[in-house]
Order: sequence, then C-alpha cells, then structure tokens
Amino acid sequence: MFSALRGLLSSDIGIDLGTANTLVYVRGKGILLNEPSVVALAESGGKRHVLAVGEEAKMMVGRTPGNITAIRPLKDGVIADFDVAEEMIKYFIRKVHNRRSFVSPQIVICIPRGATAVERRAIQESAEGAGARRVFLIEEPMAAAIGAGLPVTEPTGSMVVDIGGGTTEVAVLSLGGIVYGNSVRVGGDKMDEAIVNYIRKHHNLLIGDTTAEKIKKEIGAAIHPTSNAVRMMSIKGRDLINGVPKEIKISEGHIVDSLVETVSAIVETVKFALENTPPELSADIVDKGIIMTGGGSMLHRLDELIRVKTGLPVSMAEDPLSCVALGTGKTLEELDVLKMVLSKSC
Repeated sequence: MFSALRGLLSSDIGIDLGTANTLVYVRGKGILLNEPSVVALAESGGKRHVLAVGEEAKMMVGRTPGNITAIRPLKDGVIADFDVAEEMIKYFIRKVHNRRSFVSPQIVICIPRGATAVERRAIQESAEGAGARRVFLIEEPMAAAIGAGLPVTEPTGSMVVDIGGGTTEVAVLSLGGIVYGNSVRVGGDKMDEAIVNYIRKHHNLLIGDTTAEKIKKEIGAAIHPTSNAVRMMSIKGRDLINGVPKEIKISEGHIVDSLVETVSAIVETVKFALENTPPELSADIVDKGIIMTGGGSMLHRLDELIRVKTGLPVSMAEDPLSCVALGTGKTLEELDVLKMVLSKSC
C-alpha cells in the first residue's frame, strides 16, 4: 500500500541539465519545464541567497545592481558552482511538482561524454541534495540519440552530433553503448563569445552575450550566402572609442567570418569521429547518415557544411532542442529495457 501511495505522490523525472537551458521531463506527462540555467543571487551580510531562478533570473543578466549577481552554475556542460546548481535543480523539481513538499523522485540526469569522475559525482550529488531518491546518469549523446528515435539498442551503427550551449558531443552508437564518442567544449556559448569578440575588434562596439545570441539566431550562418539576398541586422552597443551608445548594421557575412574558428572545431570533431569508427559501423553510417541535435545544430547551413566536408547524408532531428530531454524521459519510462544505456554511477 505504501509503495502504491508513493507512486501516486512521486513523479519520477528526467533532467537535461544544460549549460544554457534546463529541460525537465516528468514521467507520464512529458516535458513540463524549459528554462534558462541561470540563478540570480543577492548578497547581504556576507551571505548569498537565491533571488530568482530560470526565466526571471535571465532577464536580470547584465542589468543587476552591485549586491545582485546573475550567474550560470554550469560551464561547458559541467557544474561550476555546486551549491547554486543544487538550489537550481531543487527549484525546478519543486516547480514541476507544483508543491513545496513531495515524495523523493527517481531522477535520470544527463552528463557530457567528456565529464570527469569528479564532475559526474558533482552532478549526482547535486541531484541527491535536491531531494532525489535515486539518481541515474546518462551520457548526453546517448540521450540525444534515443530522443531522436535512433535504434541505439540494435546491432547497427548510428551517429549523432549534439551541439549544446557548452559542449559538442559526437558519438557512434550500437548495441546500447557508445562505440566511439568525443566531447569538445565548443558550442552555442563559444559562438556567442566569438560574435562579441568579432564586433568589438572590427566595429569597435561592445555588445553583451544576450545581443550576441540574438544575432546568431537571426543572421548567423556557417556558410557565406550565395545569393544577393544577404540578411542584415541593426545592433546596439557601446562605442569603445567615444564611450557612448551606438547603433550599427551588420551582415550575415560578418557573422559567418566571426564563427569560422568555432564551426571548424565542430566539423573537425565530426571528421575525427568518422576516422575512428570501425569499418562495419562506418558502412551503416554511409547508409543512414548523421543526425544532428541540440540548439547549436540549428545554426543556419551548418548541416550543409558538415554534409560537404564529410560527403555523408546529414539530417536534423525532428525536435533538436528537446532531443536530450526526450531521451532522458524515454529512458525513465522504459528503465528496465534501457538500463544498459545508463552510465555507471560514481
């Protein structure tokens, strides 16, 4: 009777704990939360306390007074601030449960392929500290592949390229495991950083990360435009010469130039993975191609560039932004069948 009651009160969850956004999947209900991985902290008397989390906290980035800081507790896909990450996870769990108290849920939480044992332990302990009854870890490329509907448990090769905010995860999967995987700390954040640096260097204009992200989404691309219809955008920032606010126009070509180094790093990671793939699985990938997931994969014409550089079919997942969360959720729903795909606990 107690276990039945616990089943009614406790909703197990899957968490895509991303550098830029956190998505939470609730068993039997789907994705109920998608918010920025940002926490606003207020300091008084030498102590910090949480002021806002998620969407509300992101609105404060770059706009806070001296005693308030808006931070992202994850950097390059791993926890940089343990205590703040724990508070953030706790807040998101409570938000999806829609009440202050709950029976401790089981949690499936994703980790980057390249996370160290210490980083894995930090993620696991943060989830446990946030109230989890039991924590399972799953590597991001595996979760992305499951979310994209790839046959990861079958004896056939599948290749996924998951480009998130902090990392790019490339993996070849077969029989419920990662045959070859690589993780590089290059993703959407590095693209934003590259845009900020380019505009500062070439236009003497200082812009913030939020503006850079908007530029990337509106006129960002991996390949120079071939037609006369070049996308343009007006941006505002601070003139570094005169120190006053200024507005300029930039073109799609400028942003392509700014992203050359970051995009090249992603392409090289994909090519290196293909070079290290066993021949039998390579044959499968030639037939089925490469699946791209993650917000960074949505950069205009990036799939086309990878297609040109590898000579392989490249396609986008149906819902690239939610693939990892959907994969953690499906693993949670079918835990007995998919237990083999879970990463070893620390």
